[in-house]
Amino acid sequence: GVSGVELAEKKLRQINSYSGIIVDVTVDQAQLPNGRVALREVVHHPGGVTILPLDDEGCVYCVRQFRYPYGEILLEVPAGKLERGEDPFECARRELSEETGFTADNWQSLGCLYTSPGYSGETLYLYLARGLRAGEAHPDEGEFLSVERIPLAQLLEQVMDGRIRDAKTVAAVLKTAYFLKKES
Repeated sequence: GVSGVELAEKKLRQINSYSGIIVDVTVDQAQLPNGRVALREVVHHPGGVTILPLDDEGCVYCVRQFRYPYGEILLEVPAGKLERGEDPFECARRELSEETGFTADNWQSLGCLYTSPGYSGETLYLYLARGLRAGEAHPDEGEFLSVERIPLAQLLEQVMDGRIRDAKTVAAVLKTAYFLKKES
């Protein structure tokens, strides 16, 4: 095999940047392992959380919302963006409450994901939330979504047949199904 040192690229200089509302984008010159120079475009994102809220009957509370880049209404598990320096678990509790109104007594980390490592530095933290207690949802201004309760088995089917394409939802559903199987 090839060692990690032989694969590493070195940033030489930043040649361009854009600061957006959620992300910043830079274009860097990087030195490749063979000594050549290439351009690397990087989306800098503060990171986010995804929560799979599972009730005692094996149902998941999902959100349906319009996603502008795809021009589609997608079914997803609740999620949100980290504030800079925010603890992912605190963010997960906040987002679950904002989007669904629920608080949860039992939290399980399902690890983290690099959402699209070819061009983005986003890290997404996944959680399974159980012991749900209902409250009042209070989405962010400009956030329009409807909450739906769907059996986990049905979500798993939709993940496997391609109806659910949102990567964080796919990962959260598959990891939860695997976790519950090992738990039983």
